[in-house]
Amino acid sequence: MKLKIALVLCAGYGKRLKPLTLKKPKPLISVKNINLLQNTLNLLKLLDIKKIKINTFYLEKQIIDFVSKNEMNAKIEIVKDGDKILNTGGGILNLMKSSDENNFIVFNPDTIWSSDHAKEINDMIRFYKNNSLNNLLLVVNKNKSFDKRFKGDFELKEQKLLKQKKNNFIFTGCQIINKKVFENNKEKYFSISKIWDQKIKDKTLFGYESKLPFIHLTDMEIYNRLIKNN
Repeated sequence: MKLKIALVLCAGYGKRLKPLTLKKPKPLISVKNINLLQNTLNLLKLLDIKKIKINTFYLEKQIIDFVSKNEMNAKIEIVKDGDKILNTGGGILNLMKSSDENNFIVFNPDTIWSSDHAKEINDMIRFYKNNSLNNLLLVVNKNKSFDKRFKGDFELKEQKLLKQKKNNFIFTGCQIINKKVFENNKEKYFSISKIWDQKIKDKTLFGYESKLPFIHLTDMEIYNRLIKNN
């Protein structure tokens, strides 16, 4: 199975990066001389993804202008959230609606992806295919996180994700998901964590462990640390 379409979530306000995001959307914030969106697109090129859908809302014209000037060897389509931000789950569902494909790889550009992630994500795609899954989250042990404040989102046991009193794994911002996951959803505006929570309850939320360092542009504290280390 080859995943043909990537979804990149670019609609958020980036409130924790104010004042940087007062006049610029978070995906266009630069770290180490490259903005977050371009860094994600570079990873998609390494993954040989030829179709990319990007959702927009906040300061969307800047993202649309950036994409229009991008020389990526792929078809990039902008899908607007509309008059109201759809949140992560609603945004993903809205991006899926206009496609005949069933399986999608989804990225948050907030993570600073490296070229090393390409091999790991290709292995993750094979695992998804070989086990006939309809969801798979790339997670990482919090001891590999640049931001040591993360408490952890999940616990990972035998490739399944759980929530316990102490959780050691963080969602990296990459997941593979099938349209079927949204079959029972009746909402338009919702967080993807609502879907994850139901999957955890059903014991059908799956995780794939990343062994690479995890750098997430959480807020101004992390931004300043990254700039200082540059």
